[in-house]
Amino acid sequence: MSNNPTHSQSWTWLFTAWLIAAVATLASLFFSEVMKLTPCVLCWYQRIFMFPLAIILLIGLMPLDTRVVRYALPLTLLGLFFTVYHLLLFYGFIPENLRPCDKTLSCADASMVLFNVVPIPLLSLAAFSAIAVLLLKIRKHP
Repeated sequence: MSNNPTHSQSWTWLFTAWLIAAVATLASLFFSEVMKLTPCVLCWYQRIFMFPLAIILLIGLMPLDTRVVRYALPLTLLGLFFTVYHLLLFYGFIPENLRPCDKTLSCADASMVLFNVVPIPLLSLAAFSAIAVLLLKIRKHP
């Protein structure tokens, strides 16, 4: 790693984005494999965009390649889109006929709330938003 402060900052931002993606991926797997929470349709779409981020961002770290933002940012924004849609559905802003989930596995039922406090889609929103902000910072200051 170079002594250039911008280079060091970019590495830190990219590492933080990777760490968030890795924790989100592991948490998602923990929810489904250990806690036996079956992911709904929208959760699967969010996973489709989060899981590769953990790999892509790690590859961009060794050695530092800020061009990884070109590949990671579109995945992040698409994941953010599905997350916002999921939250709007969860809180009842989306009508019943626009719900992709079926009655056996709802995208908005009580199983989507962790410890009866935090909706899982809200955690996804936090992860995708934080990653997007970090990637935009890297893009602005490569």
